[in-house]
Amino acid sequence: MSSIIQVNNLFKTYKIYKKDPGFMGSLKALVKRRYEELHAVKDISFSIDPGELVGFIGPNGAGKTTTLKCLSGLLYPSSGKVSVLGFTPFERKSAFLKQISLVMGQKNQLWWDLPAIDTFLLNKEIYEIPPMQYKKTLDDLVNLLDVEEVINNQVRKLSLGQRMKCELIAALLHSPKILFLDEPTIGLDVVMQKKLRDFIKEYNYKYGSTIILTSHYMEDVRQLCRRVLVIDHGTLLFDGKLQDLIKEYTQYKLITVVFEKDIERKDISKFGEIKEFELPRAVLSVKREESNAITSRLLADFPIADLNIEEIGIEDIVRDIFIKKRR
Repeated sequence: MSSIIQVNNLFKTYKIYKKDPGFMGSLKALVKRRYEELHAVKDISFSIDPGELVGFIGPNGAGKTTTLKCLSGLLYPSSGKVSVLGFTPFERKSAFLKQISLVMGQKNQLWWDLPAIDTFLLNKEIYEIPPMQYKKTLDDLVNLLDVEEVINNQVRKLSLGQRMKCELIAALLHSPKILFLDEPTIGLDVVMQKKLRDFIKEYNYKYGSTIILTSHYMEDVRQLCRRVLVIDHGTLLFDGKLQDLIKEYTQYKLITVVFEKDIERKDISKFGEIKEFELPRAVLSVKREESNAITSRLLADFPIADLNIEEIGIEDIVRDIFIKKRR
């Protein structure tokens, strides 16, 4: 299967103006300005096949949004090669733009004082969507997102969750082959986050659209993405399956124990590192290969009401990756 997105040795560098503080600093800047180079993206390469739903994760300032903007043609790369659907994105050809969509959780395209349906009609004309196709796609999206009751209301009167749903509809009316989602669930409550996750999963399955998702909510990534790209300081740290990421960077498991009666902290300290101890509950961190043996010993030595073994959370894994790579 040929890749639908191909990135080779991508760099994006900015020149940042630096000024000394105070009046004298301003005077010096009049004579000679001092600049520093900021590498927002540094020599990253990856490819994505049609229909993939890929998580793109990293801390603030890692280069996620910069990369998406290069892929969608909003930014011109400093060097390297980017190919999306066989097009060079920054050329911004009409045939290319009609096949992609970029949704940014902190930006909006809906007209604030008009009903969302008016923005949908405007996009219909911009993308030259045939009337029958427009009606069918709109009906499908409205039903999937359950917003039939609000699309005729002024956008400024909608809740954040309702606006985000309508933003997605506006971005998907032309049935793009590639969808770039930059923090689509930011600021939403957990219920609305789940609804949007369910929609993204269903849309990917139903339409076979290729999706790149950035999110600070690791639950979004865990629920939606089999493959992840991990980026930090513009450098790609990991590209592979989410489960492989967990196995590669997790050497420990967590054992949560609920005791039937009080015990001393020192009595369980020999089994592993105590993460939490608030009777009747305790959490131990133990080596992965020793988890089964330690579980058996705990059950034999103590009166236990409940016991659970689980992987360390994805948030902790990703944080450990960033810490290790920076050392």
